[in-house]
Amino acid sequence: MHTTGTRPPMGWNSWDCYGTTVTEAEVLANARFLAEHLLPFGWDTVVVDIDWSDPTARSHGYNADAPLAMDTRGRLLPDPGRFPSAAGGRGFGPLAEQVHALGLRFGIHTMRGIPRRAVERATPVLGSDAMAADVADPGNACEWNPDMVGLDHSHPGAQAYYDSTLELYAAWGVDFLKTDDMLWPYQAADIEAYARAIARTDRPIELSLSPGRDLSTTHAAHLREHATMWRISDDLWDRWEDVEANFARLARWAPFSGDGGWADADMLPLGRIGLRAERGEPRDDGLTHDERVSLLTLWMIARSPLMIGGDLPSSDPDTVALFRNADALAVHRDGRNQREVFREGPLVMWAADGPGGTAFAALFNLGDEPLSLAQDVARVGFAARGGPEVRELWTGATVPRREVTTQSDAARGVAPGSAAMDLELAPHGAVLLSGPAAAR
Repeated sequence: MHTTGTRPPMGWNSWDCYGTTVTEAEVLANARFLAEHLLPFGWDTVVVDIDWSDPTARSHGYNADAPLAMDTRGRLLPDPGRFPSAAGGRGFGPLAEQVHALGLRFGIHTMRGIPRRAVERATPVLGSDAMAADVADPGNACEWNPDMVGLDHSHPGAQAYYDSTLELYAAWGVDFLKTDDMLWPYQAADIEAYARAIARTDRPIELSLSPGRDLSTTHAAHLREHATMWRISDDLWDRWEDVEANFARLARWAPFSGDGGWADADMLPLGRIGLRAERGEPRDDGLTHDERVSLLTLWMIARSPLMIGGDLPSSDPDTVALFRNADALAVHRDGRNQREVFREGPLVMWAADGPGGTAFAALFNLGDEPLSLAQDVARVGFAARGGPEVRELWTGATVPRREVTTQSDAARGVAPGSAAMDLELAPHGAVLLSGPAAAR
């Protein structure tokens, strides 16, 4: 059973920096950094991404016929070479215990289906009289990873196999599962079977589904019933075009995302990435400071889950500081009814309702040139006068509201007699605002 939290999950994931090759020491280094520097701001989950069972894992791709570590029931185990505490069949239990001791939650990546090697070895399925080959569906295999084949859900042993894997993960102390190859194409039977297996553990494990690749909103009700979060895009990297493409996706999904179920715009490829990853060489992310602010502003006001992809101990302190802005993160925590308000040329505006008569707004410049504009205060969603000041949350600066008395702002879309705010937006930049909500 997925949890029904009122805030999207937040944490760190190993994919953008270490790809398939992360080690126990690297996971713990990031967990300790998260606990010391970011846990007070809500970042509380550490996720070991894909191929943790492959002792031959490498950068930039997957290995055909990899010698995956596996138990006698066809369930994958952590490679003890990279995860020494897993030796002796202890699995991720000792690592999860260390993460929990830091006050954090522990997550792992899993794949849809059953390992090819389990089928080849004719391993028995725990809780069933079936063997792995009896429950396998080789015709529904993952298109991009060679390790797994599908499950035939007309056979009761398919559910038993998922039940057995979730029983193992629960025994390890797993709190979060990023389960892959579920959404493209859409695997409804697997999603339902996986959710049932989680529910049968009686452990509150959150379920994240991937990859999105322009997931259709026709699945929204099914996803909300069975998962905590679901990807709405393919892998997102440190390129402005990747960020910009998610504006339309998040706007489309905003009405279906909220308490208990979250549209996921993918991880934050920020900080030191590419150390041994799928794409690119070791680098500080390729976004400008303004583009990083825009990415975080959109994810926060749209209330996407936030999973940092950079190696935290070696990331630039200025980037880490963005993750510690309590005022900006309050929009992510407290916003409701998040929505795109308008898109006019390069200018995009989002809004959300805040607590206690406050409102949140974000304005983005998707263009390559600076924007100098006056915005009608009511259009942005704030009271024209009275109440607290309007503040820009990344800088803490006050944004004055002024009464428009002349025609000078008419060309900028603000009529005389209204109230306006003057804003400057850098290329690919954003402002994130909080202030008194306009009367409705």
